[in-house]
Amino acid sequence: MTTPPLPVMSAANAGTVDAVLRRSASRFPDRVALTFADRRWSYSELDAAVDRVAAELTARGLEPGSRIAAYGVNSDAYLIAFLATSRAGYTHVPVNYALTGGELEYLLTDSGASLVLVDPAQAPTLDAVLGNLPGLSSLDLQPAAGGHVDGTVLGTALASGETTPVDSPASGTSLAQLLYTSGTTSRPKGAMMTHSALIHEYVSCILALDFDIDDEPLVAMPLYHSAAMHVFALPYLSLGATVHLMAAPDIPEILRRVEEDGIRSLFLAPTVWVPLASHPDLETRDLSSLTKAQYGASIMPVTVLQRLRTKYPDLGFYNCFGQSEVAPLACVLRPEEHDARPASAGRAVFFVEARVVDETGAEVPDGERGEVVYRSPQLCSGYWNKPQATEEAFRGGWFHSGDLVVRDSEGFLEVVDRIKDVINTGGVLVASREVEDAVYRDERVAEVAVIGTPDPKWIEAVTAVVVLKDGADATQDEIIDGTRAHLAPFKVPKRVVFVDELPRNQSGKLLKRELRQN
Repeated sequence: MTTPPLPVMSAANAGTVDAVLRRSASRFPDRVALTFADRRWSYSELDAAVDRVAAELTARGLEPGSRIAAYGVNSDAYLIAFLATSRAGYTHVPVNYALTGGELEYLLTDSGASLVLVDPAQAPTLDAVLGNLPGLSSLDLQPAAGGHVDGTVLGTALASGETTPVDSPASGTSLAQLLYTSGTTSRPKGAMMTHSALIHEYVSCILALDFDIDDEPLVAMPLYHSAAMHVFALPYLSLGATVHLMAAPDIPEILRRVEEDGIRSLFLAPTVWVPLASHPDLETRDLSSLTKAQYGASIMPVTVLQRLRTKYPDLGFYNCFGQSEVAPLACVLRPEEHDARPASAGRAVFFVEARVVDETGAEVPDGERGEVVYRSPQLCSGYWNKPQATEEAFRGGWFHSGDLVVRDSEGFLEVVDRIKDVINTGGVLVASREVEDAVYRDERVAEVAVIGTPDPKWIEAVTAVVVLKDGADATQDEIIDGTRAHLAPFKVPKRVVFVDELPRNQSGKLLKRELRQN
């Protein structure tokens, strides 16, 4: 494949997300940038593919800044399409590939998307709502199994011949992405992320997580989620590392890839780390190459984390804490900090300033509970089409996270709970996370979510929703009695409900609002 010399970037577009790849391609043109399935892309090949897809998107005649939604699983086509959307000067809207019906229609309508890039598996679901969305068109990301690549994003990316570099019309202040919140407590809101905010966050990630060009990172979590895309894939590409991409976090395949590809850096949500820690393949795979293990996107049970650290004493664990609106990394607990503070979310990263405040916005003393608020160039510029929600979230000049935390004298934060998940039982506030950690001490428990359920006496009864491990058996009284040694009496669950699985979104976050509705 022959590509022309890279263009000289103007001062305006040097600050765009796609320029991160352009710079790496100029430094490491022949180095492998991305692997997926049986395909390997060098940096020069990947950059040229982004140019070709950007030109194809531009040829559709969309208005500058138009929203382009992406509705599919991880693939090289998905990642190329994101970078091409940036290079063409449009706004990317990642859509959870598990959304259907009204939820899917809501995101496409709210964002005002003009085009949807879709995988074959999601195409029928999209077709079911397109009739309600006049003017919205679609383009296949990749072909169905056995199909031709012609007419797809992947086909354009793979095309041979001379490639004309595309000079992005966007700038650092342009909108790069509408990053919709997970909607665990309310309807999703589109956090408006500029190119500049994302690039600032990439620097924070590289510094806080000790990224290195030779890390051989494996990205298995969904790219539609900001953690996989903006904490790992793009920061590593900005360094010139080789990113190994998987379609989905399949545990046996993850373990095989770590061994065979010499993976040194692996990020997984706790919902994947927990079953991985007890998977039988773990005993037969050589994971000695792995030096960095990151977790985040939901709370890691301390008891499970300690089991992993004991089993792999030479593996450095990093707790990645944040949320969509801050691009999303806000705090990191580094490996050497885990011994003294295994339950901590760490300290604010390079470009983030954090305070802990009460309901009036006044800073609380160290050791007292309060809401963590942020000020940072990584922050979103507000919520799409929601000025009132924006004003509320940014009151007082700081972004209000909704996370209830305790800060110690050295600036380490420990997350107590989401403010909306705190249970008011008998007039006393109970953090669901503390109760969950106590329930997890029972070896029979695979997963647990603690919520408050309506109760005529207690206002809200502390209720544990429990998934047992395969073959395990337990009663409500056994689970409750097991927590008494670790909790004050008013925190002990009043009820235990056994279920086959907990409702989660594809990024691993518990959907407690669904549990409360049942």
